[in-house]
Amino acid sequence: MITRRTFLGGLAAATAGVPLAANTVLAAGNPGSLATMSLTLRNESGSHAADPVWAYVVGTNLATGQQCHLSADGRLVAVSEADNGPDGYTDYALPVESGGTTLSLPQGMSGRIYLAIGQKLKFRCNPGNALAYPAGWVSADPNYPILHDCAEFTYDAAGMHCNVTMVDMLSVPLAISLSGARQQTTGRLRDGGRAAVFSALAAQPGFGGLVLENNLRVIAPGHGLNAGRFATDYFAGYVDEVWNHYRSTTMTVTAGANAFTGQVQGEQFVFSGGVRPFSRPSTRDVLFCDGALAAPNDGVTGPVAAALGAGFNRTVLTNTGAQPVADAGTYYRREPTNHYSRVMHENTVDGKAYGFAFDDVCEHASYIEDGAPTSMTVTITPF
Repeated sequence: MITRRTFLGGLAAATAGVPLAANTVLAAGNPGSLATMSLTLRNESGSHAADPVWAYVVGTNLATGQQCHLSADGRLVAVSEADNGPDGYTDYALPVESGGTTLSLPQGMSGRIYLAIGQKLKFRCNPGNALAYPAGWVSADPNYPILHDCAEFTYDAAGMHCNVTMVDMLSVPLAISLSGARQQTTGRLRDGGRAAVFSALAAQPGFGGLVLENNLRVIAPGHGLNAGRFATDYFAGYVDEVWNHYRSTTMTVTAGANAFTGQVQGEQFVFSGGVRPFSRPSTRDVLFCDGALAAPNDGVTGPVAAALGAGFNRTVLTNTGAQPVADAGTYYRREPTNHYSRVMHENTVDGKAYGFAFDDVCEHASYIEDGAPTSMTVTITPF
């Protein structure tokens, strides 16, 4: 299964402005030579129904490793520095009509579907034909004042794998539906969910600073660290508690048919089975599920890192030595915990959300996939 973490591994270089491949020109190709599915974009926001909406389908061509964007006629077109206009930005915008817009999406792309309300987004193609993505949590980013959000996907030979994500922020409420072998939907907020998320976080001690002015968006606590909006030592006490607990208690992480046992030895959490030892993570490591908790896609260290990262954010690591914990009813029950993720889950129709990068552990993420997809719809839902 392609999880969001797998996807982000390939996108990370793009987001940082680093080219993914040496070649800078894609073969023209015939759109009809690849399997395709329909991608429909809708604006059912209610309060923003009369505002112009633009879509951007950008990412990586899986056949070439090059960054690309979807054209209106259903082609994967390589991005180029030559696409930057006089203002320094590209214009890959696809207008979303009042009744919805349907595009043809060819197989062989991994990327994001951005939807922007009221103004076009500003994508710059950097040297090496590397596209710089919007960073709505950075006040200096040119897209900061623009109301926008995104869904993520990989459409490959195994089918369509897609998610709605709040890992970075929540600004525009989105839902995705996927048709194929079966009909699936995820990401939809409850009625009044956006306002409920903003209100709950504004009232939660330590999290109120994540709600930006004029309720433009709420940013994830990890990004709040960089903006001075969240405490850099928020999880420090809990990390110490976990480290002390497992000096004398054994943790067993089950991953499929494998089980890895571990205890804290000195300052490292040491597991059996060839797992890389884990240093004591910082609050930043916990919130980004990175650094000391980085999870390689190796089937060994990766699953253990994911279980630890999920357990820290959900505050369940000292509940039991059997990890990961599948019962969502036990999550976020004590302090400190990731209230940002808690609030996101509480306000989705299906209870699923990507509140942090390892939220796919035990399948609690707003992720769906289909091996024989025919159509996908991304909808801006009521605010």
